[in-house]
Amino acid sequence: MRNIFGLIVSFVFIAIVILSAKLFEKAGKEASRKYIHIVLSNWWIIAMVFFDSPYWAMILPIVFVFINYASYKFNIIKSMERDESERDGLGTVYYAITLLVLSIALFGPFKNYKTVWGPTIGLAGVAVMGYSDALAAIVGRSVKSPSYTISTTTKTLAGSLTMCATTFIILSGFLVYCGITNWFLKAIVISVVDTILEAISIKGTDNLTVPLATVGMLLLMI
Repeated sequence: MRNIFGLIVSFVFIAIVILSAKLFEKAGKEASRKYIHIVLSNWWIIAMVFFDSPYWAMILPIVFVFINYASYKFNIIKSMERDESERDGLGTVYYAITLLVLSIALFGPFKNYKTVWGPTIGLAGVAVMGYSDALAAIVGRSVKSPSYTISTTTKTLAGSLTMCATTFIILSGFLVYCGITNWFLKAIVISVVDTILEAISIKGTDNLTVPLATVGMLLLMI
């Protein structure tokens, strides 16, 4: 019964986030997109509270892989999509795929990994995807700073520094909470790697590379 209730809460939460994003459209399409990007990452907390197996945790991500792809193709959820001329990849679809992969792995075979509960590790990776990446984009657009181009991707120094600093704060809190030794060095290493991945990942693939790499490195380091 708890799993069913969790699924209902999950869909209600997503609906509220998408509907409330319309309030941010007055500030521009990018504002509503980043609002959704950040707030939706908190769904992982709901998953941790209610779900006890990957079979339940993976339902919502599977549904939204298809919904997000349909929205990308047909502009269904307008507050989540860029204008046609500004589209640069399937970032929203990759976001849902990442949640799916982490749900399967961390509520499944890695659920009780060493001394740390698997879904807790996922929270760190999802928070980095939701908060660090979005805040980097917001600061990068808002603050004038030198820019640089890697492959076809242009980033700003302010955005990359924000990405690194926010990721470090998130990981430091996680590692200290879990009682992991040498947390400072580990947080620094992962933050730098994540910042590089965010800079070189093209067409929204940072929604795959950054959180999955974060979780992978944490699994190796804890």
